[in-house]
Amino acid sequence: MYKFSKTIFILFFFFLIANCGGNFFKPADVKDVPVNVQDRVEKNVEEGRGIRFGKGKGKGGVFDFASSNELWRATVDTLDFVPLINASYSGGIIITDWFNGDVTDQNQSRDLKITVKFLSNEIRSDAIDVDIHERICGEQQFNCKVGLIDSKISNDIKIAILKKAAFFEKNKIDKISKKNKKKRFKKSD
Repeated sequence: MYKFSKTIFILFFFFLIANCGGNFFKPADVKDVPVNVQDRVEKNVEEGRGIRFGKGKGKGGVFDFASSNELWRATVDTLDFVPLINASYSGGIIITDWFNGDVTDQNQSRDLKITVKFLSNEIRSDAIDVDIHERICGEQQFNCKVGLIDSKISNDIKIAILKKAAFFEKNKIDKISKKNKKKRFKKSD
């Protein structure tokens, strides 16, 4: 039985290989094949030899490097007094760890957490959303209440971030204009 199944497998294998011949590998003439990769891809798609998912020419999401985004840099710089738990540039969010928020009552502890959501890369007042969460715990740290608070601090942090981002943007523009002046000056020599 083993020899019979082995023989059938070998015959089936040779049958498959024999059917792969023919026009499977066509010799190509250099004048018929474009040199540029993009031209080759377009030609293959037109002839039905390629697969293109989506619209084809469209690019994916734009993720500038975080170091070149002034709003992101300003936020990280402004929140440098507290450790960050999550800083997702592509997700557009920064979340700090809980930090001591000082409470006058000795029997309670108050901790704060700051969340900054990026709604745009542009430096404007509606580009970021700053939320502050408060955690108030009793003496034993078991009975804690956590909630979103609306305080002046969130607006102060937002203004500080926007001011710093505007400063970074101005410095970037100044550097670019200085480079362009140097290039124009060298060309005129």
